[in-house]
Parts: sequence; structure tokens; C-alpha cells
Amino acid sequence: MAKLLVVGSVAFDAVKTPFGQRERALGGSATYFSVSASYFTDVAVIAVVGEDFDASSQAIFQKHGIDTDGLERRPGKTFFWSGEYGENLNEARTLETELNVFQDFAPKLPEHYRNTEFLFLANIDPELQRDVMGQVKSPGLVACDTMNYWIEGKPEALRRTLESVDIVVINDAEAKQLAGRSNIVAAARDIMAIGPGTIVVKRGEYGVVMFSGKDCFGLPALPVENVVDPTGAGDTFAGGFMGYLASCGTAGQEALRKAVVYGSVMASFNIEAFSQERLSSLTRQDIDSRFREFADMARF
Repeated sequence: MAKLLVVGSVAFDAVKTPFGQRERALGGSATYFSVSASYFTDVAVIAVVGEDFDASSQAIFQKHGIDTDGLERRPGKTFFWSGEYGENLNEARTLETELNVFQDFAPKLPEHYRNTEFLFLANIDPELQRDVMGQVKSPGLVACDTMNYWIEGKPEALRRTLESVDIVVINDAEAKQLAGRSNIVAAARDIMAIGPGTIVVKRGEYGVVMFSGKDCFGLPALPVENVVDPTGAGDTFAGGFMGYLASCGTAGQEALRKAVVYGSVMASFNIEAFSQERLSSLTRQDIDSRFREFADMARF
């Protein structure tokens, strides 16, 4: 039985930044999330790939002991995204998106996934997110991500999803858009009123702020000298965040605060290289050392 389950995308990315480029890098929300989370707990993936997803593509999952029984293989090509970053690494310009087999993705959980304790619904159609929740018998904790496309295109379906989750991980612009607020504190309170008890707001180079009940916790981003590629940083954060919570088996305030730090640690490693190049080479000693850097930076 998987302790932490993620449903999302597995993709191939073509990425160009001022520091280089990759023509066919392994990406997708479920990929970044699961590799990051695997340093903390056992992880299983629900996603779909095409015929072009070969053994070398799957090697990263095998290396990290990620359960891929839920990785559906279908005729056709794997989801493909191409993007480019300029000097402002906070914004990617999408050059091409090919949904391919992901277009008709209908997540189906293997029977041994249905007792999953911790569930993360990555950025997919909110109707699919709800369908997955319905397939899990009684998860202890459910978290989700979303984006402006669903906020604009399926607001009612997204609201129904938010009514049923415990945690929302979202960036600041999308939180404001979702709530119709210009102030992030007010936006977070409005989103929490829908249902989730905890909102984690990603703020890019400005760090992250978490609202949980009446508690508020903010963490600046760690100054990273060699920023190469920010693709997948948000999903990597979510993987570290949820992976740590799953390793604790609880979502109390102390665990939530540490989870925010571990999520930030993993994201800070992710941006130092393309795709999984930095994430896949980490040791737990690397992670814990950077955790202490965050602690030292935030202490006063």
C-alpha cells in the first residue's frame, strides 16, 4: 500500500533559459512531485504516458523506488511542453503544448492504492481531482494544486473540489484570482472559508506563506547563486511538503511548519539544474544541511 499517492502529469519538456537548454527533459507535475517526495516517504504515481515513454524515461522512477503501477501506458505520444525563460526567471513563455495521451486522461486507481493515507491532487481538471478522491476509501489527508486555467474555466467544479480537501497549495496570483481579492491574507481567508483548513501560498523568489486555522507562517526563499531552470519548482515544493507530512503521519502545526521548510529546501535544489538533474543526485545529508541553512536564515 502506498503511503503517499500523487495524481498528475508525466511529460517531456523542451526548456530554454539564459543558462542553457534541454530538448527532451523528463517533466510533468507528478514527476517533480514524486521524485521530491521520495526522499521522505514511499510514493505512488497515477499518470498516463505514451509509446515514446521508454525504459530510460522510467529509470528515474525506479531509481527512487517510486511505485508506477498506476502509470497508464496508451498508444500515442506523451504530453509535451516547450517553454522559454528570459532574464526574468519567474515567468515562462510557453512555445508549444501537445496534450497527446493526456488529453483523454481518466485516472483509475489500482486496488492497492485505494487505502492511501495521504493524497496529492496535482494540477489537473478539478472534475478529475474529485473523481480520484472518490476512488480513495478514507485518506487521512488530501491536498491539491490548481491554476488560472481551471479558476477561469471551471470555477464551480474547482469549488466543489476545494470543499473536500484539507490543504491547497497555490501561487499568490492564483490565490488572489480565485478569491477575487487583491490582498493575499484576505484571499487566503476566503479560500479557507470554502473548505480547506490550510492554504500554502507560493511566492516564487519571495518565498512562501502558510495560513492554517488562525496560524500564519512565512518563510523567505533561500538565496541561490546558481539558478538554472525554475521549471517544476512548485511541484517539487509540494513533493517535499507532502512527503515530510506523510513521513510524520500528522499535519499538526509543528509538522506543517517544518513541511513548508522542507518543501522550500527541495525547490531550492530543483532550480539549480534542468529537469531532475539536481534532484536525482541528492542525499538526505544534503537536504538536512540546507534545512539548517533555512533555520539559521530565519532565526532572530
